[in-house]
Amino acid sequence: MKEQLLDTWDINQRMNLLLINNTSDAGMQKTLSTRGGRTIFQQWIHIHNVRMQWLEVCAKDIFVKYEVLNKDMVDDRKVLLKALEESFAGISLLLSRSWDDEGKVKGFKKGIIPLLGYFISHESHHRGNILLTLKQSGEKIPDTLKWGLWEWGK
Repeated sequence: MKEQLLDTWDINQRMNLLLINNTSDAGMQKTLSTRGGRTIFQQWIHIHNVRMQWLEVCAKDIFVKYEVLNKDMVDDRKVLLKALEESFAGISLLLSRSWDDEGKVKGFKKGIIPLLGYFISHESHHRGNILLTLKQSGEKIPDTLKWGLWEWGK
């Protein structure tokens, strides 16, 4: 069961990377907000930073290994991808430790499974928002992305 839990988190990360890698540099600058809301690039920063916030609460020893990104940083896909890989690894370690501690998570009283559900729900929300932004902005969504985001069983 621990392997399935970690595989689920891994699949979620692969879906994130699939979307990032199929978004053009111009697409990363898109937003539907008329009031200064986040660009697609800034939504990815937000996802990383939320992971980091939970690591700070639940596992400070993991949190200190990685950096929170400035939400207004200059768009740099390489820095973003590195940060997302690091926060993914940090959450993976948190999940693994928590599993070994009978599912207990410091700072999240419902335990490991609801915490994983929270992360996946949060990140899926942003993937949907990003896809909608791309579509409504006239960006072409490749079929490999449209269908690939649902290939969790492969």
